[in-house]
Amino acid sequence: MARTSQDSSKRHFHWTKKVGTEDDEKAPPTFKSSSNPCEADKKEHHLKAHVATMTTPRKKLPAVAVARLRSVLTALGKNRSNLAFGLGPRVVGTLFGHRRGHVHFAFQKDPNSPPAFLVELATPISGLVREMASGLVRIALECDKQKEEEKKGMRLLEEPVWRTYCNGKKCGFATRRDCGAKEWKILKAVEPISMGAGVLPGSGADGDGELMYMRAKFERIVGSRDSEAFYMMNPDSNGAPELSIYLLRV
Repeated sequence: MARTSQDSSKRHFHWTKKVGTEDDEKAPPTFKSSSNPCEADKKEHHLKAHVATMTTPRKKLPAVAVARLRSVLTALGKNRSNLAFGLGPRVVGTLFGHRRGHVHFAFQKDPNSPPAFLVELATPISGLVREMASGLVRIALECDKQKEEEKKGMRLLEEPVWRTYCNGKKCGFATRRDCGAKEWKILKAVEPISMGAGVLPGSGADGDGELMYMRAKFERIVGSRDSEAFYMMNPDSNGAPELSIYLLRV
């Protein structure tokens, strides 16, 4: 009788353990997964939205980079056009030189801007004054076209050496100059003058004496990348320009 009760207790113990094991095995798949399906859908939706938010900037990066590159190139193009070489259809021309010196000629975009083109001619200033007193003056500056320069894309106004012709007569060579302190001082002295000619007193340290100058507005005509012309504008529109300067790359 005692053995029968012991067997029944063992069976009861095993049955209880078996039931508990079955519950433990069934518990994981049913834990919170089937209790609230709406909450699971919301989590999945938020997860997809978060992933889409993270991946969207990566897709737009190439477009943003291209837009920034275009803006930089546009800014560079605008800045380049505003440089000294970006002359417009109307420029300020100044011819100056000491009585015993050579002719210097400068083109400026504005009266107070640095010269875009400054050359020193081999012609004495006194000789040019005599030519202008006799009538119209045509000055032609020619340079050679070279393949190396074409590859570099050198602008016409950047050419360093020119052959000079004054009214058809060869007058040596002209050399492009940088605007130093001495040249800039002269241009600042005649800055208030829009059109006219005169003489500036020479300084005691300068052995060349007085400085002769002529200043006027010029009309700029661009024929091609290898040819430009500058015509002095007269107050009398019916008159022919007294001074014309031609730049040619041949």
